[in-house]
Amino acid sequence: MNWFSKLLPKKEKESKDPMKKFLIVGLGNIGIEYVNTRHNIGFKVLNHFANKENISFQAAKLGEIAEYKTKGRTLLLLKPNTYMNLSGKAVKYWMEKENIPKENILIITDDLNLSFGTIRIKTKGTDGGHNGLKNIQLLLNTSEYPRFRFGISDEFKKGKQIDYVLGDWNEEEKIKLPERLEIASLIISSFALAGLSETMNIFNGK
Repeated sequence: MNWFSKLLPKKEKESKDPMKKFLIVGLGNIGIEYVNTRHNIGFKVLNHFANKENISFQAAKLGEIAEYKTKGRTLLLLKPNTYMNLSGKAVKYWMEKENIPKENILIITDDLNLSFGTIRIKTKGTDGGHNGLKNIQLLLNTSEYPRFRFGISDEFKKGKQIDYVLGDWNEEEKIKLPERLEIASLIISSFALAGLSETMNIFNGK
């Protein structure tokens, strides 16, 4: 039993509609050395949302979980502690434990193929060479799940990709990041309240 389930009366838990429960997953790596890296934008987005809504993360199986309720919806925010390459293990566990269908999950990840801060929300897609998405696809046995790609650009020299994604934001990016994180928080709320299609219409390209 997870930490927040203990807070709910048994009758209420049994009556919860799984279609009104959402799993929002931010991809990243645990450890202080990764906190401000480009590859950890998923964690950074969830931290921003949690701070904005005054909720906190608690240690749980395969990651940290925070719960946010709004207008009849329950959002479970997950930061896997499996490291990026095994993200699917945590995603699959919490989907099954909380009976959340794949259309109600949103995976937040960095994307080298998009310019910095560019937002791309999709209903499905390939892993694009991203090891976190690759593992999620492998363990869920599908590429058809919603994902929110956050552009980090590809301004690195040949052979320096790992150093780049595991590197810190440059000064210009640091200035622009707060505004991008605010939009990302709005996307999370919109996904749960307005649905994926409407969220795509509103925010793609912003």
